[in-house]
Amino acid sequence: MKIVAVQKTSLIDYPDNISSILFLSRCNFRCPYCHNKDLVLDRLPKIDEEVIIDDLKMRKKYIDGVVITGGEPTLYSDLIDLIRKIKEIPLLVKLDTNGSNPDLLEELLNLKLLDYVAMDIKADPENYSKAIGVEIDMDIIKESIYTLKNSKINYEFRTTVVPPFFNDKIARNIGELIKGSSIYYLQQYVPRNTLDPKFENIKPYPREVLERFVEILKPYVKTTIR
Repeated sequence: MKIVAVQKTSLIDYPDNISSILFLSRCNFRCPYCHNKDLVLDRLPKIDEEVIIDDLKMRKKYIDGVVITGGEPTLYSDLIDLIRKIKEIPLLVKLDTNGSNPDLLEELLNLKLLDYVAMDIKADPENYSKAIGVEIDMDIIKESIYTLKNSKINYEFRTTVVPPFFNDKIARNIGELIKGSSIYYLQQYVPRNTLDPKFENIKPYPREVLERFVEILKPYVKTTIR
């Protein structure tokens, strides 16, 4: 387990809750537009886990939960141990994931260690590998989607809307992929500090285009711009 950064207070990252955020290093995707390249490329020093847990215990009166994000947290087999320590404080736990480890996701859910999951949907199946910069078996992503849709916890799917990987057709295809889900968020792309420097020159879609995507997605899933 390698925790490399902590944000002590957030009012926006865990819906309806005040949270602390733990940032874990490393990722198995190489999304060219990613703005957390130091996390992805594992460039940051490790913070002692027990120091973090002790701090959370001292601050439990002021926060409701903890967001575990990355990087990709499910790369770590000892994620279960970390979450158990947080739940024992006790605090709520929200997990951010790219959905590439459905087995661990299902285990965490079966152990009742998660209260909320946010899963990134990078593109439609046809464009997924291109969007994440590595080859992926879409059955893995579909399994994580299925697992969340059939879970009993709160969850969301979300996509950072990057013009090369999102258009009207892709929106419809994603709608089919996550049809009937509880909520889907479209996030505006911010071209800054990207893993591939060329993506800093890509202009985000204007608000009215995002609103058009929302209308396209409405028949499939409740969609909101974040």
